[in-house]
Amino acid sequence: MAVKSFQGARAKAPKAPNPPLLVSDYMTRDLITFTPDQSILQIMETFAKHRISGGPVVDKSGKLIGIISEADCMKQISESRYFNMPILEKSVAHFMTTAVNTINHDATIFDAARRFHQNSRRRLPVLKNGLLVGQISRRDVVLAALKLRSQRWR
Repeated sequence: MAVKSFQGARAKAPKAPNPPLLVSDYMTRDLITFTPDQSILQIMETFAKHRISGGPVVDKSGKLIGIISEADCMKQISESRYFNMPILEKSVAHFMTTAVNTINHDATIFDAARRFHQNSRRRLPVLKNGLLVGQISRRDVVLAALKLRSQRWR
């Protein structure tokens, strides 16, 4: 007498979904931005209030035109003392860095890791169709890597 199985055909185990790999999946979207006409005093107060060390400078249409950082402020504070000139009433446009390293929203976190490895930046503004849509940091890339499983690294 043959024994029949009552279990039936086994269902195939579903594949685990692939974790997202795009910069847009890990970037910060809620950014504090600045305008080129703001005073450097306002910028430094914002840095202190929000405990940030820099931020993107955008025009009225949201296009990235520069970055302002504590380092930019320190350089100008140092030089203003040397030349005995006040800086606090000057605008961000005088201090911001205009040659900005950026990354596209549809780049992978591996692309971002390579970009961070190639330069000394801690954050990269993220652009979509030329407009600022977020920012990704070195920390964001590290956290994204932790979410990936070792078998995904090919």
